[in-house]
Amino acid sequence: MSAYLVLIGLVVLERLAELAVARRNLAWARARGGVEHGRGHYPFIVAAHVALLVAAPAEVWLLGRPFVPALGWPMLAVVVLAQALRWWCITTLGRQWNTRVVVVPGLPLVSGGPYRWVRHPNYVAVVAEGLALPLVHTAWLTALVFTAANAVLLMIRITVEDRALASCNP
Repeated sequence: MSAYLVLIGLVVLERLAELAVARRNLAWARARGGVEHGRGHYPFIVAAHVALLVAAPAEVWLLGRPFVPALGWPMLAVVVLAQALRWWCITTLGRQWNTRVVVVPGLPLVSGGPYRWVRHPNYVAVVAEGLALPLVHTAWLTALVFTAANAVLLMIRITVEDRALASCNP
């Protein structure tokens, strides 16, 4: 359990790093006329991600979920790969990346990096991590609930994002 708490702590630190980058990029975008879209769903995304990071270790502790090496090690690999994909997205988008939907009018759509193959690769990372992180320590209930909630939120988010990008970059 202590190693799992270290993993959760590392993911929390990664999220804080993301928020610092997002805050800096938001200031940059706003200074260039950036427009935020879909503010209403953002608090729910934040709540879902915080719930994931709290519920997974809570489920392990409260329900005595064991570490099963045949499941845990592959899921840890998925978590690490998801982080790598997430940061590839962040570095590819540069200052255009944000945890919010913010579009600077006139900037071209990014088509390099993972965006060559997948329209929303960051959300692939989010889905993979949301499923794999709890399963590292067999917190299957958290994986199931987060995945279902995240699916609804991502449908909303991707719709908002696609409309925002289309309206600002026809």
